[in-house]
Amino acid sequence: MKAVAVTPSQKEVGIIEHPSPALHQDDEVRVRTIDVGICGTDREICTFVYGDPPSGSEHLVLGHEAMGEIVEVGANVSNLKVGDFVVPSVRRPCQDKNCLACQSNLQDFCSTGNYVERGIKECHGFMTESFVEQEQYLTHVPDNLKDVAVLTEPLTIAEKGLAQAWAAQQRLPWVRHYDGEKPTGKGLNAVILGAGPIGILGAMTMKAAGFETYVYNRSPAPNPKSDIIESIGAKYISSQDTPLEDLPKVMGSVDLIYEAVGISALAFDALSILGVNGVYIFTGIPAPGARIPIDANQLMRDVVLGNQAIIGTVNADDASFKAAISDLAYFKQHWPEAIEAVITKRFPVDDCRELLLERATGIKNVISFA
Repeated sequence: MKAVAVTPSQKEVGIIEHPSPALHQDDEVRVRTIDVGICGTDREICTFVYGDPPSGSEHLVLGHEAMGEIVEVGANVSNLKVGDFVVPSVRRPCQDKNCLACQSNLQDFCSTGNYVERGIKECHGFMTESFVEQEQYLTHVPDNLKDVAVLTEPLTIAEKGLAQAWAAQQRLPWVRHYDGEKPTGKGLNAVILGAGPIGILGAMTMKAAGFETYVYNRSPAPNPKSDIIESIGAKYISSQDTPLEDLPKVMGSVDLIYEAVGISALAFDALSILGVNGVYIFTGIPAPGARIPIDANQLMRDVVLGNQAIIGTVNADDASFKAAISDLAYFKQHWPEAIEAVITKRFPVDDCRELLLERATGIKNVISFA
């Protein structure tokens, strides 16, 4: 069957013939791939700075943002059936018995670094006609969400980040921002740095959680991204119109910052505007490069004296995938045109090289195998 892969030893990217998968365990299912999103990680792997094929393979099948339909189930599969739509998670646990995170099915907190990641590290991904996966790593997608479910995996980044922010902020007066058992951002201000897919989905997550939400991005409005942001009731601010240091004058106290740009200089500059008792969520992974100067003394003073929390969010656990599906349903109910507009276009697999190797355009491009 067709698959899109990188071959690091030959520095090649493109379509290959890959063996069709078969079930080998009773808890596995076979999935017919429908959509696979392309993200910055895929494009970076195609520059060969990282991306490790599985042991014994010269190539690595790409793709970690996927949605598909189950076509076969193992004898012990209990919660999924043929015809169900599903999204797979990415990271698989290490085998170290002393890694409490992986032993607790929280492999996104793996302490050894010996995890594997589908489509990224030592395990083939989903950019192929079909794949086999264990039931525990699949999340059911309601039929009415199948057209946007390819956004689930990138959305989990915001879901996990916000969950960790709530956990950290229970130490502070933020605890009053709970509606029964559910936390709410009502009365709090959130800044999203960047308006790519991670930033837009982060803005939707924060807005749905009740935050007064501001998206800070380089391009001046109006543009397709600002249109999406404003359509959900968030505010779009261009850095060309408002310097970063002036944001608190525009919005008041900056209670939460969700970084979605991957540019370390901007990310650390933004720490200077985080308010007292605020929380900062990092999502970007900058490429190696020259060191940047920062005012470390002042930043350290602000973090300590302001009781600030800094959190990193990578990959996601089962709870984050379920939360993402729940929020996608909310987005589709309240902002149907906005969430659908995040997907710029679906392309045939034959266009993979252009999408992976040429300059990225639009917001979220998707390879469709349907």
